[in-house]
Amino acid sequence: MKKILIACGAGIATSTVALNKLQDALKERGLLNQVTLHQTTVAELASKANEYDLIVTTTNFTKELNIPVVKGLSFITNVGKEKTIEEVITKLGLK
Repeated sequence: MKKILIACGAGIATSTVALNKLQDALKERGLLNQVTLHQTTVAELASKANEYDLIVTTTNFTKELNIPVVKGLSFITNVGKEKTIEEVITKLGLK
């Protein structure tokens, strides 16, 4: 089971939107049973990152981590959302 951590500034608003859209996209592709999704704040990313396989952020995050980070602003704007979904799937090796 792959673990995805979705982060935004407060860990509530935009991360919830991104989580719901990513969850729906993975469900449509029959991949939801292969992942778990969780939310956090950007401030907590460094301390939680090692517990996850992938991070999706809806805000600017530039700190280096040992796991892949995907910029998820497209889940909020809907511009380039499909490309971001494919990036998540590819980086997790679900394809």
